[in-house]
Amino acid sequence: MFKRDHTCTELTIEDVNKEVNLCGWVNKRRDHGSMIFIDLRDRYGLCQLVFDPDISSDAQEIAKQLRNEWVIYAKGIVSKRNPGMENKKMETGEIEIKVNFISILSKSKPTPFPIFDDQTTTSEELRLKYRYLDLRRKEIMEKIEMRSKSMLTIRNFLNEHNFLEVNTPILCKSTPEGARDYLVPSRIYPGNYYALPQSPQIFKQLLMIGGTDRYFQLAQCFRDEDLRADRQPEFTQIDIEMSFAKKEDIFNLCENMLKDLFKKCLDVDIQTPFKKLSYDEAMDKYGSDKPDLRYNMEFLDLKDLIKNSTFSVFLDAIKNNNSIKGFIIENGQDLSRKKLDKYEEFAKNFNLKGLSNIRLTNESIKSNISKFFTQKQLEDLTKSLKMKENDVLLIACDKKEIVNQALDHLRRKVAKDRNLIKEKDYKFLWIVDFPLFEKDENENRLKSCHHPFTSPHFDEMDKLDTDPINVKAEAYDLVLNGYEIAGGSQRIHDSKVQNKIFELLNLSKEDISKKFGFFIDALSYGTPPHLGIAFGFDRLNMILSNTDNIRDVIAFPKTLKALDLMMQSPSLVSDDQLKELSISSIENKEITWE
Repeated sequence: MFKRDHTCTELTIEDVNKEVNLCGWVNKRRDHGSMIFIDLRDRYGLCQLVFDPDISSDAQEIAKQLRNEWVIYAKGIVSKRNPGMENKKMETGEIEIKVNFISILSKSKPTPFPIFDDQTTTSEELRLKYRYLDLRRKEIMEKIEMRSKSMLTIRNFLNEHNFLEVNTPILCKSTPEGARDYLVPSRIYPGNYYALPQSPQIFKQLLMIGGTDRYFQLAQCFRDEDLRADRQPEFTQIDIEMSFAKKEDIFNLCENMLKDLFKKCLDVDIQTPFKKLSYDEAMDKYGSDKPDLRYNMEFLDLKDLIKNSTFSVFLDAIKNNNSIKGFIIENGQDLSRKKLDKYEEFAKNFNLKGLSNIRLTNESIKSNISKFFTQKQLEDLTKSLKMKENDVLLIACDKKEIVNQALDHLRRKVAKDRNLIKEKDYKFLWIVDFPLFEKDENENRLKSCHHPFTSPHFDEMDKLDTDPINVKAEAYDLVLNGYEIAGGSQRIHDSKVQNKIFELLNLSKEDISKKFGFFIDALSYGTPPHLGIAFGFDRLNMILSNTDNIRDVIAFPKTLKALDLMMQSPSLVSDDQLKELSISSIENKEITWE
């Protein structure tokens, strides 16, 4: 039998001459003839085992059989390494274990990729197919450990602030919340379906109606939507809701929670209070409602500065009330014409027709559109923008949405290309005063920018009847380093206002009653003013773990195509299972898993 009394990294020079029992995986085996060395690995790290025939010939004979990823139990004496043989790269590099007994607990086939080597040549698809092996890698396990630590830190913080952790249902009702639902057929009630929750939105509001006062949950959520690098079909939210509180209260709570989180997880002191920008300001200055503030390059409105040029593209834009914006790249002396042309090609990926540039040198002002300006106009422009020597101005001109999107992506690319992003630099930003509605051009109707339970600005309620598209929402997002990490709002607590919002969203009385009748009814039983926020827990851990791949921080993630390569899911089910659910499938097409 085996027993373990220490992990691989618990042992130090203070433990010399102690007999210990270790268990783990063979990370690496080195056979030096008379001596065999094994790097033993567990979740915590590495420890070197030494097999010396003078200590135990039986143990050495077994050691000769060992291969990478075999699971072993070893008993031996902690010894100080010989002078000059220390390994400063290992946490236990000053000591080694001279083994007097070993037992093979489990053998391993050759792994499809090496566990301890650099993974740059291993495809992510292969690693996800064998995720249980990928988890053994230190790089991935550290991220899973960070996730666990951050989860515990947040739970403890909210518990200390009098929040109740309440689990809400996974099988619930399908309601329109912006994305497609994952549906679960009912066997007992044929033709009827549950939906997996996109968020616990209605439940947490019902908890406030029920007098819970302060609620939180690390909630599993599900959305059947197009995926990208920082999204998964199933994800975790830190769900928070408070009664009798104002926006400033939840801002203060979240800022202190994050301050505690970053200190305990990264030993980083973040500055509070966080900066605030309105949605309109963010779009004007950065072309995005989730700008990265770790670098500058704010957008500049250039209409007034170029209106006297003879460039027809600019003049047509002014005439049609289109956008002309740009941003300055400082110290751009290395930006050759070829590099600037590449930036133009990059911007064209976002439907921008072209990109102009103006460069200020110690000798002159250079531009790819200089023939449309007088020398004085160029001088006045650079002075007005306070451009310095070697600064380069990039200019985009098109419809507002196109310019904002193209310059936003270009700004981020320039920052990355020029190494403007510092490590361990965390810039938080509250975005406030979102529009309440936006137009759905396809269906010619209004739709909610956040969700239909978001309260209008309290001083703009009267505009719901006259000018709903210009009503602002009591909504807010929290942005960190270019990622939206949280979003929330003041909720509607008046059933009449909630009915009005549903009507503006073109829901009939029948639809309202069918989809939300229970909720409208609940609002009529004395609902406290309440508000809340939901953090993307996976995305937050992605930033804490210094990765840009959300799959790295989830134990068993899906691919960008929502496939589980390890379980080979989704998959077909038997006709008998479908029959039990009173379902017949239009198309049965098995997925190819090669």
